[in-house]
Amino acid sequence: MEIELSPKVAKKVYEGEGGSYLTWFPSELPMLKHGNIGAAKLFLNKFGFALPHYADSSKIGFVLQGKGVVGVVFPEKEEKVIEIKEGDAIAIPFGVTTWWFNKHDTQLIIVFLGETTKAHKPGEFTYFFLNGSNGIFTGFSPEFVSRAWDLPQNVINPLVNNQTSQLIVKLNDSNRLPDPIFEHRNGMVFNCLEAALDVDVKGGGKVVVLNAKSLPLVGEIGLGADLVRLNGKAMCSPGFSCDSALQVTYIVKGSGRVQIVGSDGKRVLDSCVKEGDLFIVPRFFVVSKIADDDGLEWFSIITTPNPVFTHLAGKTSVWKALSPGVLEAAFNVSSEVEQEFRSKRTSDEIFFPPN
Repeated sequence: MEIELSPKVAKKVYEGEGGSYLTWFPSELPMLKHGNIGAAKLFLNKFGFALPHYADSSKIGFVLQGKGVVGVVFPEKEEKVIEIKEGDAIAIPFGVTTWWFNKHDTQLIIVFLGETTKAHKPGEFTYFFLNGSNGIFTGFSPEFVSRAWDLPQNVINPLVNNQTSQLIVKLNDSNRLPDPIFEHRNGMVFNCLEAALDVDVKGGGKVVVLNAKSLPLVGEIGLGADLVRLNGKAMCSPGFSCDSALQVTYIVKGSGRVQIVGSDGKRVLDSCVKEGDLFIVPRFFVVSKIADDDGLEWFSIITTPNPVFTHLAGKTSVWKALSPGVLEAAFNVSSEVEQEFRSKRTSDEIFFPPN
């Protein structure tokens, strides 16, 4: 059965004064459900505050724009208050409680990509809010809430009912949230724009890899990630994840063209992509991209904390490792053709600058 792989944009599911929340739906992008992947975007306006909540999925948040603060509470541990900014990737295990806040004029935009293996709905994140109009304690009877918090009813009522908004609210100058502590970034956040490059091909592109070594917490949640910047008109070598991982790709900037080839040599996707698009590469399928004039930048999660890729072109290509006789027999060509084939792309790695 063929699965629709065309890139899709997120759909808005909530909007208020404080900001908005968008998500990709499995009904429009079936690979989300098929691969147990979730994807969403959070927009926080100035003084926007995402109410405290936990989720049923592990995910990585990547800051696309702006800066703000996130509070993270692990079970039976104290709150960590972390400043986040553009280029930051933050690993969020399922079950931890978080809140998000933006006190700046620039809108804070974060894309979340994660796995939904243990989620209530495959391909979707489900959130459980601690308060608000759809908060957990609105569902308990007054007796249970009073017993749980050891408070009289006249105190319980405002605690449960005063916050009439849900998901995201807009605060004002009188609200005092805790200031971030720089040391709390350690082990929680990895900035892809400031990190040392893992790949840097002149005229081709650059890669920063997020794995269990650069941010150990991603090892705990079982995900890896990378930020790739492809120069204008450059090409990314055809390649595949050789450890059975899915690649979930969000286009951060620019535009270009992507092709995916699956089993039986069948091209399953040939599409233009632009900022805001999301697509998923199935396990072992081969993907390649060519950037338009202004380049192409994407952030991907890979469903393994230490991904390994095999490339089919360039100096690291699997073809370069095979002996001449094997290539001649495999391609059914003469030794002259094999030698010409082997002589090309001897210095280019995974990115090929325009001719």
